[in-house]
Amino acid sequence: MKSFVHAVLGLSLAASASAFAATAAPAPQAGAASPAHVKAVQDLLGAMQVENVLRGVAARSRYPSEAQRKAVFAKLDKTSPAEVARRLAPPLAGVVSPDTAAEMTRFYGTPYGKKLIHRKYNSGAQVMMPGARPSVAPEETKERKRAAYVLASKELAAAEPAIEREAFKLLQQINKEQR
Repeated sequence: MKSFVHAVLGLSLAASASAFAATAAPAPQAGAASPAHVKAVQDLLGAMQVENVLRGVAARSRYPSEAQRKAVFAKLDKTSPAEVARRLAPPLAGVVSPDTAAEMTRFYGTPYGKKLIHRKYNSGAQVMMPGARPSVAPEETKERKRAAYVLASKELAAAEPAIEREAFKLLQQINKEQR
């Protein structure tokens, strides 16, 4: 009887784990992405300054020596931001819809979006007093409440792990290339 209970418990855990794993990652879209879709994702990655994501992945990676670390960053310095976006767009087209790519590209082109990107990559830690809220201009509040932006930002946030993963894969490819 005891082994029967353990078997049932084990099967239920296995079933729930596989169901959880299936919902944990965004599912890629069926079929190949159209050239327009890939171009929209490429434009989004350019607006996001995805080359900084690649540099962040490289900075967090472990290297056998400081010389190898410097060699990787030297290769990254020789790789243009447009090349990074071009190479990352095809695999990411499976997790970023054309509508999201277009909306977030538009958003990152606004003054507020540009400010967010600059703050994300160029500012250090910021300290706020407990209970204080950052001041937000009315046009920025209006921008963040647009239905298209809300949906697109949620989808892009869900795609962040895929973006990091693909950036790591690209970093490995760039590291293996002879330059």
